[in-house]
Amino acid sequence: MRDAELLTLAQWLSPAYPVGAFAWSHGLERTIGRGDIRDGAGLADWLADVLTHGAGRSDAILLCAAYRAEDVTPVAELAAALAPSVERRMETLQQGAAFAATTRAIWQIDLPDMAYPVAVGRAARLIDLPVQPVAQLWLQAFASNLVQAAQRLMPLGQTDAQRILANLAPLCVTIGADATRASLDDIGSATFAVDTASMQHRQQYSRIFRS
Repeated sequence: MRDAELLTLAQWLSPAYPVGAFAWSHGLERTIGRGDIRDGAGLADWLADVLTHGAGRSDAILLCAAYRAEDVTPVAELAAALAPSVERRMETLQQGAAFAATTRAIWQIDLPDMAYPVAVGRAARLIDLPVQPVAQLWLQAFASNLVQAAQRLMPLGQTDAQRILANLAPLCVTIGADATRASLDDIGSATFAVDTASMQHRQQYSRIFRS
């Protein structure tokens, strides 16, 4: 990547970019609340599964498909339909709309409101960023947001949190690279505990996250 491209990508996927990612836990709040995760090792396993078998891999494929598509509408519709719960659908659509609004305003590109990974993939295509590092950094940013959510939900120090994220880096590299060679037919997930947690979260009595 050229220097300017690298800085643009870092800006898009920075916690400072106003998509509201801090408000969403991807079902993690309910997962911790029902005792499925009790420590850093459990969190690391959960995140690895989400990346490998859940929304991490699926969203990376959707991002790359949006990058390649001449008509991004079918990809956007599929991304919205794949959400397994009301809150997960809100999570991807509202963050995607916020990303699109800010990116339209700054880069002056034709970027409709759509699911978050689709919006990022389409924006990368429109300003000609290389897709593989976009997918890889997308995965790391996704994992980073969930690590930060976990720090608000359980005893997890900053050093241990960053160690978990660093250990996930090779997985983000591999899944991101694989996604560039995948098609929409390759999308599939098997994270039932994550999906049921996102469904149950809506009825949770006390909560600090929106999903």
